[in-house]
Amino acid sequence: MTKQVVFSEEANPPLPIYSQAIISGKTIYVSGSIGIDREFKLVPGGVQAQTRAALDNMTKILKGAGVDRSAVLKCNVFLTNLKQDFAPMNEVYQEYFPKDPPARTCIGVAALPLGADIEIECIAELP
Repeated sequence: MTKQVVFSEEANPPLPIYSQAIISGKTIYVSGSIGIDREFKLVPGGVQAQTRAALDNMTKILKGAGVDRSAVLKCNVFLTNLKQDFAPMNEVYQEYFPKDPPARTCIGVAALPLGADIEIECIAELP
């Protein structure tokens, strides 16, 4: 097996313990993104603003791998308040995947890094 590390200067920098994404074969595994800025501060505005920031960061990582969101096969979404934030998150999510959205799982979790409301990871495919 060969693997290639993906690094996008445009995206938020990863911590030294993980890569932004890994390519193996024709598959891209994108690490989870939370709603933070480049200084690792949560963006203000609640789950919708954090969803937008996480998806924007994910998009930049995908671009660094040479694809766009249309290459996404599967997303995993983690919410700290599933009951309250599911619908508002979906409003923003749908803006990013308006047609033929990828498969998706949405899971309620107890906590996320830096007190984030949401984290999103994905698997995509190279052409």
